[in-house]
Amino acid sequence: MSAVFDAADNVVKQHLGDTFPACSICVVHRHRYVMHAAWGWVDPETQKIKATTETYFDLASLTKLFTSMAFLTLVSQGAVGLDDPLVKVVPEFGALAPRPVEGGQDPHTKARQPVEPAYAGQRVDPSRVTFRHLLTHTSGLAPWRDVFNAAGAAPLPPTEEDPMPRSLRWARALEAICGYPFVGQPDGVVRYSDLGIMLLGEAVARLHGEDDLVPAVQERVLRRIYPRRPLYYNPMQNGIPREQIAPTENDPTWRKRRVWGEVHDENACGVGGVAGHAGLFGTAQSVADFGEHCLDMPRSFGLSAALRDEVLTLQAESDDQRRGLGFAFKAPEESSAGDLMGSRTFGHTGFTGTSLWIDPDARLVIACMTNSVYPGREYPGTFEFRRAVHDAIFAACDN
Repeated sequence: MSAVFDAADNVVKQHLGDTFPACSICVVHRHRYVMHAAWGWVDPETQKIKATTETYFDLASLTKLFTSMAFLTLVSQGAVGLDDPLVKVVPEFGALAPRPVEGGQDPHTKARQPVEPAYAGQRVDPSRVTFRHLLTHTSGLAPWRDVFNAAGAAPLPPTEEDPMPRSLRWARALEAICGYPFVGQPDGVVRYSDLGIMLLGEAVARLHGEDDLVPAVQERVLRRIYPRRPLYYNPMQNGIPREQIAPTENDPTWRKRRVWGEVHDENACGVGGVAGHAGLFGTAQSVADFGEHCLDMPRSFGLSAALRDEVLTLQAESDDQRRGLGFAFKAPEESSAGDLMGSRTFGHTGFTGTSLWIDPDARLVIACMTNSVYPGREYPGTFEFRRAVHDAIFAACDN
């Protein structure tokens, strides 16, 4: 414990207060918790609330792993196939066909982007998009669109009740997503797409027999891992006090407030805090527990050994993006997982400053939670911190 903590502590303190105001890390090595610690402040300006190991962080895109795992349990049960078309479960996705190929939209500036020259003038039959395409981000769907504007006005702060039902927000969003142009063909090119996992979440809910994603993720993933339910969408609505939640960035344009106790991602917030791609909040230990269970997917989630092997087989690769089914693989160079974790390392990162990396050969799980978007989403240092802290922890473990 001491050597691992000292290694992480040295790196964290070089970034604390600059790259992020709060951090919590949980490390599981060879099925033992070798570190679980927290640093910093929930309220960096007043410094009255210390971050603890019980502080909840906005998991951002780590949510995608839970949505994907819920879907994989459905595959394992024979309810759906990886190569089934999305329209088999969400037929409205194919109502507008064929669809044009256009440029995407920048998630930061919201500006429209030009069409990729190789796809200019092309059209896409949406019935070609399969669930494998969604899981590997090879569907040709745009990485991002301002879905929140289609869903409705900005929700009220989490301390107040939103007058618009979450079901209505999502219905409006889904209608918009099913009409957006593509940015490419479903041809194996990796374009990391939030829209694709939002659609996957809708399919998970329907296949589970619900009109809501929450019970599907709870029953298929969370309850398999935790005796209680320590991960939540909309945490304040589930009894987690705001003082126990790490805030993220100030939003001066849409919500016009510091984002605290509600999901940072605009699209997830716009649809009521529950989406396939973002929305979950958890502690470092709750995320590490999930990672530990991912080391034995057949026992933990009921996946067949063959499906487990397919999940952890490289499915698509473009530039530095290497994708399995739902999971990202460590890039061969300049990975946010550092240089020392093994080549078979898998996991994911979250835009708010969170990450989960799992090295199956070293039997090492590192869940690192920060709120590095607190100073602003373009503030530097997160990538450098991630690389340094993962290398420091790996080196301190007896591998």
